[in-house]
Amino acid sequence: MDGLNKPSIRAALSSTPVSGLPRFQAFDLLATLVAVVRTNGTVVFANAALEDALGTSRRTIEGSQLPDCFTEPLILQNALEGAGSNEFAALRYDAWLRRLNHEPMPVHVVVAQTDTPGEAIVELLPLEQQAKQEREERLIDQAQANKELIRNLAHEIKNPLGGIRGAAQLLQMEIGKDLTEYTQVIIHEADRLQTLVDRLLAPHRRPHLVGDVNIHEVCERVRSLILAEFPKGLKVTRDYDISIPDFRGDREQLIQAVLNIAHNAAQALAERIAAGNAQITFKTRIARQVTFGKQRYRLALELHVIDNGPGVPDSIKDRIFYPLVSGREGGSGLGLTLAQTFVQQHHGLIECDSVPGRTDFKLLIPLP
Repeated sequence: MDGLNKPSIRAALSSTPVSGLPRFQAFDLLATLVAVVRTNGTVVFANAALEDALGTSRRTIEGSQLPDCFTEPLILQNALEGAGSNEFAALRYDAWLRRLNHEPMPVHVVVAQTDTPGEAIVELLPLEQQAKQEREERLIDQAQANKELIRNLAHEIKNPLGGIRGAAQLLQMEIGKDLTEYTQVIIHEADRLQTLVDRLLAPHRRPHLVGDVNIHEVCERVRSLILAEFPKGLKVTRDYDISIPDFRGDREQLIQAVLNIAHNAAQALAERIAAGNAQITFKTRIARQVTFGKQRYRLALELHVIDNGPGVPDSIKDRIFYPLVSGREGGSGLGLTLAQTFVQQHHGLIECDSVPGRTDFKLLIPLP
């Protein structure tokens, strides 16, 4: 879809200021690199993302020639001339953007007309960032689909489950003791399924209880729980940025999300725990001008849960956040699904980077 179809861009290009803001100020809310230029190449406006990418101030960019920022300036010059003479409404191509004190960046360029004669808008999408955004969009869409699937499936299972258990109990009272072993199996399995269904429905039943959250208190609580369960052979280290501010969120949900990830890591470390050299690290950092979930944030929390285990199996790397997908025999495959759900309820996202010897689950949550 062409950039001009985005509501935020249409609003920014309106000749009437939006909510009293200058005409182009809404562009600073976008994650993509945006410049408004005259068709002779002179920059009228550059947004904050473009300023960051070029490594120079907006004041320097505005009034300069945008084609000079590319390794092949003639392509953009021709595109702008075409936009000015109404040869096309929008044009796309790939190019290399020059950056101060950095290697050129590969970008996808979108040149489009505006409503103002002699003016064009140029959107630049870093190809690496575009791939990352597409991956994040898949994660978000997947999580939404998972949520609907889980909720519907859980209700479909729950309804007949009580009937099966009740019938087994009635049958147990009618048959001889030599056959009660079989009815006990039915009751036990029905109870196990009921527990599974309750876990599936838990995020949708419990209200989102918002309060002030200190992420290091969350990490310390999870650390104590993990060490209580795995007292020998496992070292849980901390690498905290204590300047991270408190934020509004559901503390219990975040504890559960981090606990699910850390518990999965500890179980994957079984061989290293037996050898006495297993390690999990909680690492917190502040990320600045970060983009995820289709939005750009000035500040975000990065919480890494890193282990030195065997890594996520290649066969499930792309599906680890799917419900009922587990790399461990006997695993329910719900821990990561629920963790992703809880973090997304905080407008955040969980990503995973895994190779043998190092698995890093990164939780991203916007900060005020």
